[in-house]
This record gives sequence, C-alpha cells and structure tokens, in this order.
Amino acid sequence: MCIRDRYRMNILLTNDDGYDASGITELYKSLSIDHNVYLIAPQENCSGMSAAISLRKEIEVKELSKNIFSVSGTPADCSYLGLLSVIPEKIEMIVSGINLGANLGEDIFYSGTVGAAIAGRRLDYVPVAFSVTAFNPKNLAFISEQASLITKQVSKLPNNKDLLVNVNFPDLSSEQVMGTKITKLAKRGVPDTPDFLRSLESSKFYSFGPSGKILPGQVQTDIQAIEENYISITILDYNLSAEIDDWHLYKEFFNCE
Repeated sequence: MCIRDRYRMNILLTNDDGYDASGITELYKSLSIDHNVYLIAPQENCSGMSAAISLRKEIEVKELSKNIFSVSGTPADCSYLGLLSVIPEKIEMIVSGINLGANLGEDIFYSGTVGAAIAGRRLDYVPVAFSVTAFNPKNLAFISEQASLITKQVSKLPNNKDLLVNVNFPDLSSEQVMGTKITKLAKRGVPDTPDFLRSLESSKFYSFGPSGKILPGQVQTDIQAIEENYISITILDYNLSAEIDDWHLYKEFFNCE
C-alpha cells in the first residue's frame, strides 16, 4: 500500500436532502473509517437549489454533535460556511451525497447535490457528488462502501481545478451491479408540464414533477449505464464556454472581435 492510500483526508461532507437523511448518514459512517469527516448539511430538504447561496440573509449554523452541523441555508451555503467559517481544519475535499434520487443528464444544472460540490473546485482534491436512483434505497450500506472507495480513487486524480466527478448508483446489491462505466451526460427534452394543484382567489399553485424525457439516439450516457445496471461516473468540466474553434462563427454573427 502506497503512502497516498494511507493518507487521511479532511473531508467536508454535505448534501441537499438534509443533515439527517439516510444517504448522508450512511456515507458519513463509511468515510469516517479512513478520513476526518465534517458533516455540514441543510436543516431541511433543499433539492433543486443548484449552487444558490443565501445573499444578505441570516443563516443559522447549529452544532449537533462533534463534527456534525445543520445549516438553515442552501447546500452551497453549507459548503462555503464549512470552508470559510465553521470548520477549523483545512478542508482538502468536498463530498456531496449520497442523494436520494438520481442526478442524471441535465439534472446537474439544478441539482443541489452537485451545486454543493462545486464549492470544492479550488481545493486539493477534485470534488465528488454521489446519488442513488431510488428515493428509498434498499442497498445503502453497499452503495456507501462503494462511494467511499470511489472517493479514494478520485483523490488520486490529477489536481485539476476545473473538474467535478458526478457519480450515480443503481439501487442494486453487489451481486446485481454489472460494474462501473465512465459516461457522458444524457440530453433531455423540455421538462414535463408542472402539475396544477389548486387555485386560491387570484393565485394558482403548481408543482414541478419529472425531468424531461431522454432524447433518442444517445450512447455511452449516464442514463444508459444506469439502465444497464452499471455505476455511472461522469467527469464534469466547469468551462461552459463554446469551443474556441467555433468562436469565429459567433464573432461574425455578433459583428465583434
């Protein structure tokens, strides 16, 4: 075993389901075997918050027990407060999850799980976000063990400040999982029509449901891997800019340099 394998990282663990959700609880136990883990997560479910922060609002941070904190803010609030104010140790890696429900394809753009991990983009190690496809998973013990193993593998990646690793697990046992695949993000159509709930005087109330349907003809995607009972690992890049080779097209279109 090399020295790097024995190294105990200082990890900030967060999520968007809330500090007492089963996914983060199991992952905390698993990661704590080999690392110094600080759990700092929202007081309540904050799914769909992306990387939003609570600007100019009072945020309560409550210490529940040693190294475990709840926050009255967003998942990203948890990450930044942990990094900048709450945790005395130098944090080397942010781990987010295990989210109850998949974050596949374009889900990542509004995922609070991924949004919380983004705060770790300038740390020593690449941040990682974990999700499981089920809302009430039956195989969390196995999945948290695998997430802990993948966390160690991620820590050996080149120190690239522009990457984030997004991992999705099928809710299957070790005997049922077919393996692990490196994947790309699947593309979806427009989201499903929001559900109309009720009217009250001049107001109407709606609820968002499922994401948009998967567009046909895609291969090697995260959704395809999950459907085939594989663990999906997608390497995300923060650079959302168009490729530089295409710039001449846009310069001509906008009549600029």
